[in-house]
Amino acid sequence: MIYGLWNSAAGMQANLYRQNVMANNLANIDTVGFKQDLAMLMERPVESREEGTAPGPINRFFDRLTGGANVKPTIHNFAAGPVMPTGQPLDAMINGAGFFQVQTANGVRYSRDGRFTINGNGELVTVTGGHPVLSAGGAPITVPDGGQVIINAQGQLLQNETLVGQVGLVEFADTNKLRKIGGNLFIATEKATPQPAANPTLIPGAVEGSNFEPISGLVGMIEATRAFQMNASLLQLQDQTLGRAISDIARF
Repeated sequence: MIYGLWNSAAGMQANLYRQNVMANNLANIDTVGFKQDLAMLMERPVESREEGTAPGPINRFFDRLTGGANVKPTIHNFAAGPVMPTGQPLDAMINGAGFFQVQTANGVRYSRDGRFTINGNGELVTVTGGHPVLSAGGAPITVPDGGQVIINAQGQLLQNETLVGQVGLVEFADTNKLRKIGGNLFIATEKATPQPAANPTLIPGAVEGSNFEPISGLVGMIEATRAFQMNASLLQLQDQTLGRAISDIARF
């Protein structure tokens, strides 16, 4: 492919990726416990500088240039979101690092969404998806009938001031090893090992808002859109120039 056409096409692809990531962030601005995604880009080296792709320098001019932009795996920003009071006795926001453990049909998953309720079997479950919330020992939490249940700052479930359960919180040494799987849940990769949270504290009667800042997100969306349009214009210009060159050469 013509060098300039390749770079412009790569720039369009990279900025389309940026737009898609930021559009998903904007769509989840009201999602409880949402952690924004960060679009990651990298420079693609020219072929002669990529290990094993060419025996040595091919062109002394082009070998000193960039190979264009390339996308990297998306990462998540785990900065804390704002406190959103709800007044609900079973809502709780994690104050600091950590995750709730929930049981799904595919295994244990992790969430920052602290909206809970009691299902028909007396289990503490998530409002979204109805997944059983796990204790520090990894077992579902079941509360007896007999009155309203509240969660305190230590994650204890109290019914008529009697302890009936304990919400288990875990944390990870490297949160970059967590991946979103939808439904406001994260899965731990093979390299991520959950550990009991060192000093778990909750904010009762509140949940964590999305940590995505909409104003900066809209500015970034505009920047990515303009960069996409500039690369598209350059691609079109190069195509026209190439066509004219071919036409002029044909005359001779």
